[in-house]
Amino acid sequence: MIDSYIAVDVETTGLEVRQEKITELAMVRVEHDAVTDSFSSLINPGRPIGQIVSALTGITDEMVREAPAIEEVIGAAVEFAGDLPLLGHNLLFDYRFIKKAAVNSGLEFERQGVDTLALCRIFMGAEQKKNLSDACAFYRIPQPRAHRAQADACSAHLLFQTLKRLHGEERPEAFLPAPLFYKPKREQPATKRQKEYLQDLIKCHRINITVQLDALSRSEASRMIDGIILQHGKPFSGGKHF
Repeated sequence: MIDSYIAVDVETTGLEVRQEKITELAMVRVEHDAVTDSFSSLINPGRPIGQIVSALTGITDEMVREAPAIEEVIGAAVEFAGDLPLLGHNLLFDYRFIKKAAVNSGLEFERQGVDTLALCRIFMGAEQKKNLSDACAFYRIPQPRAHRAQADACSAHLLFQTLKRLHGEERPEAFLPAPLFYKPKREQPATKRQKEYLQDLIKCHRINITVQLDALSRSEASRMIDGIILQHGKPFSGGKHF
């Protein structure tokens, strides 16, 4: 069983890693079962945060307006994590977003980790809800700020410590880190021609776009162009599609 790890959590604009963006990233370093350091930053996702997500996390557009982009943060986060295994609740969700950001910045982030959700599925009853809030409530672990990245990373750490104390001797193998598998391709930024064409579409159809065009990847720009043309048509006869 591990006693040193990096507890991680991200808040995002949505669930789909290929389309959504990080709004907050936190890492908590644990050494010999004690918290020794932490890293946390709000992230400007380059797009509006939906009302449902804001209501859930408490993170608003105003809070991230002056925050750094993920490209400005991910290097420091990867360095902070070092070579320690990761820990989180539904860990692969957080790992995918972090790994995607790392790959897009040309950084390696191959890791092993322990998922407290998987542990809850082993040790909690089938009738019990196993999301982080319910699992913490079940084990009487206080959660003062649920759905904020640093608080959730700390909660995952406390949950792991509780599960290890209660069940570590009977199932020590369940608490060992396992390789985390996710192989994202490095995204290319939107081309100049794509951004110019998007600007033509937006101007022609008088569309109110709140996404920052400079933050779009090539595939995101292509999907946006397709969506606008499908709904509104091309900006002029014979216009080219990229």
